[in-house]
Amino acid sequence: MSTFLFDQTIFGPVKSRRLGVSLGINLLPNNTKVCSFDCIYCECGWTPHKREKKAELPSREIVARLLREKLEKMGNAGEAPDVLTFAGNGEPTLHPDFAEIIDDTIAIRDEYFPKARVAVLSNSTMLHRPNVVEALKKVDDNILKLDSAIPETIQLLDCPLGRFHLVEVIKNMKKFDGKLTIQTMFIRGEFSGHKIDNTTEEELSAWLKLLANIRPERVMIYTIARDTPSQNLTKVSAVDLDKIAARVHSELDIDVQVSG
Repeated sequence: MSTFLFDQTIFGPVKSRRLGVSLGINLLPNNTKVCSFDCIYCECGWTPHKREKKAELPSREIVARLLREKLEKMGNAGEAPDVLTFAGNGEPTLHPDFAEIIDDTIAIRDEYFPKARVAVLSNSTMLHRPNVVEALKKVDDNILKLDSAIPETIQLLDCPLGRFHLVEVIKNMKKFDGKLTIQTMFIRGEFSGHKIDNTTEEELSAWLKLLANIRPERVMIYTIARDTPSQNLTKVSAVDLDKIAARVHSELDIDVQVSG
């Protein structure tokens, strides 16, 4: 199916299902995906495993300049973003200057739109880096992926590239002392000869147990809304998502946001 890449370092603003009026910040190249996951549902398509040349990331200075220019333009037009969101063509925390860019972004945000939030959508794979953890503690919406509590399911859904240990990821998530949002994609289908369904009772019971251990301040649950690189995937219904949300709220008393 057709997927797409974000062709700008600063993009939008767009109306986000989860965050409101969101101005996107893409710390990856504008013509290729760079990620530590190769998720079968990613709207940006498959992650290249081999490259003819090293991917070039936008510099810290370029990101700051482009962000400042965009916010100044929005201010002159009377447009205000709800949130500045680090997303784009892969995993933003892979950028070597991620921590410094977060500091720049907060300072620029405070200058132009101090009421806007700063959000990071991360797949949680770089939480072993202390500077990444400290940077994520500074943002308003620290949104970390956890698609399953079962390692085999994560391997099927997220296809980690390189080293990935769920136990270590959960340990690192607990470093935030609850100041994080867990984001989970619920999906059904088939991939590489395997049935996929992370809404079964086995999956949900294990997932709820991990949430009780992590104690996030919020949980975001959603399903596919755009084209995916793997074709044999189906959405989870709004009814089923609401049932999952109700369990999180009743069993764990955690705020839940649902995006169909």
